[in-house]
Amino acid sequence: MKILEVLYLVCFLAPAVLMAGLAGLTRLNGISTSALWRVLQIVSYGAIAFAGASLAAGTSGAQWPGLVKATTFGLVLALLVQLLGKVIASFSVRYLEGEANQRRYIGALSAVLGSVHLLLLADNWLLLIAAWAAVGLALQQLLCFYPDRPFALFAAHKKYIADRIADVMLLGASALAWWEVGSFSLSALWTHIAQQGASVPLQASAVMLVMAVILRTALLPVHGWLIQVMEAPTPVSALLHAGVVNLGGFVLIRFAPMLEQADAARVLLLVFALMTAVLAGIVMLTRISVKVRLAWSTVAQMGFLLLECALGLYALAALHLIGHSLYKAHAFLSASESVRQTRQQILHRTSLPGTLSVMLAPVLTISAVFLVLMLADLAAWPWWWSGVLGMAWAPLLWLPDAQDDGASRASQLLFGLFTVIGLSMIALFLHALPLGLQDAPDERLGLIALAGMAALYLCQVLLQKQPQRLSRWRRWSYAGFYLDEAYTRLTLLLWPTTWSSGNASPVQPVIPDAPVADRPR
Repeated sequence: MKILEVLYLVCFLAPAVLMAGLAGLTRLNGISTSALWRVLQIVSYGAIAFAGASLAAGTSGAQWPGLVKATTFGLVLALLVQLLGKVIASFSVRYLEGEANQRRYIGALSAVLGSVHLLLLADNWLLLIAAWAAVGLALQQLLCFYPDRPFALFAAHKKYIADRIADVMLLGASALAWWEVGSFSLSALWTHIAQQGASVPLQASAVMLVMAVILRTALLPVHGWLIQVMEAPTPVSALLHAGVVNLGGFVLIRFAPMLEQADAARVLLLVFALMTAVLAGIVMLTRISVKVRLAWSTVAQMGFLLLECALGLYALAALHLIGHSLYKAHAFLSASESVRQTRQQILHRTSLPGTLSVMLAPVLTISAVFLVLMLADLAAWPWWWSGVLGMAWAPLLWLPDAQDDGASRASQLLFGLFTVIGLSMIALFLHALPLGLQDAPDERLGLIALAGMAALYLCQVLLQKQPQRLSRWRRWSYAGFYLDEAYTRLTLLLWPTTWSSGNASPVQPVIPDAPVADRPR
């Protein structure tokens, strides 16, 4: 390797090395906690600088053959993760003031950021698996920050089990790929697929990869831990929802060449992702707690993100991943402001949307998306995806049934239309960014996704227009359709655990025979 390439590789790896060094530094008793916080701030600035320099320099020369390799999308995410890490670290200093175990928190946070950076540059099956496992193990320490909160500990236990099963799936997928390709290198795998296609072992490898991503990304029915870890510190929730749980989307985008050749894997991913997007979206409408609603929103968005991967819309999935990370970090770190806004919405709640409004809204939004595509003369995505976007944005055009004057209703309608047009233009602009991703849309799967989004829209309308007639359905929805209860029972049956609350004796968790959801308001 040339000297310039070595220097670039050092710059590329520096954020992971800095964070790993800080994680080790927290184990030295001679350094005070306040000093460690200051070191974390300095290291975060250094990691951001190195990540930004790597992105500015481009991907040429940033590789260690068979081990690490830079991609444009990976470099963008690496910079984003370090930026979010800096914000979360600054927020944590004040948030955790006076708390015990701050040293452990700093070490675990640094380990998560370093491991995520390593995962984003991995060009080797084993390195990717090890980095992803390290992310989960370090995050486990953050989720268990409060040892006297048993439900948080049990949620972390469920996540630990899902992660270990995912590790087994990934090891199986890597073994099948090595058997076929003769190397653990991902670049060698892409070359093999381009030349010879995906054989049966590689298609089986893709299926196992998808199953691992489903477990790690908290899709239904293994989503419960993501909802129940809300008892962890707020900055941990921000880190989890903004920079960790969505890593499955990055892995699928990275493995797009193999996923495109494995129809069984794409169908499996479509089923779980679409089910998650629809059901979690319905559940979110019935929840009251701000943080819990944000958690269900993440579950639904992860379903939507992996749905885009299943449909072959990798560029849109990448943009979705970046946007979701920024939004969720802001939403959790400003959760107190969200509470105030929610109270104001309740106090100023408008009447139910009119029947004509909910019928015409999807027609207008879909037409607006098509109009933007026609005027831009771009084929950024397939026609059926315009329908999916239109269904998702249709509630923006709902008008209340109240007897407002015509000018007020017209202004609301125009504002909604301009919002849809603006969102479409932003999506087109971002889609044109050079992230180095190539879409491979599948129309058959796209039509299924369009039908699923239409079903979700219909459920939204029914919950808004006929809440009394759907009271039983609403209770089931509020309870998450009892999917997590079944998964929890299985967890306790196969991997029982005990927890300890403070100085109390260990307690065996018990799930009641007939769980009943709290009545939604």
